[in-house]
Amino acid sequence: VQLQASGGGLVQAGGSLRLSCAASRRTFSNNAVAWFRQAPGKEREFVASINWRGSNTNFADSVKGRFTVSRDNAKNTVYLQMNSLKPEDTAVYYCAVDKSSVTGGSPSTMIYWGKGTQVTVSS
Repeated sequence: VQLQASGGGLVQAGGSLRLSCAASRRTFSNNAVAWFRQAPGKEREFVASINWRGSNTNFADSVKGRFTVSRDNAKNTVYLQMNSLKPEDTAVYYCAVDKSSVTGGSPSTMIYWGKGTQVTVSS
């Protein structure tokens, strides 16, 4: 599986972005998918996850109420909708595919990682 995250960019605080994570060469419709982010000088952290059917989602406390995650298995794509963005959301965002149909959001259970996409939120 090759994953490609896209949709990042520069946005003002309070703005919105939608990230996409598309897979090629193989479907991940039976796998949970998670988003992570890494800010300069910080460790990679969990942001959000979605199970294989899209019926269950989880979010880091820092993004609850602002971010949503969804998926379109027919398009082999997962989305991260980010609203009310804050400067502290600035990071490189990565999508990853879990080995299972559900995920606890641990990097250790991810089997495929996409290249990140930069999100920069200006104040």
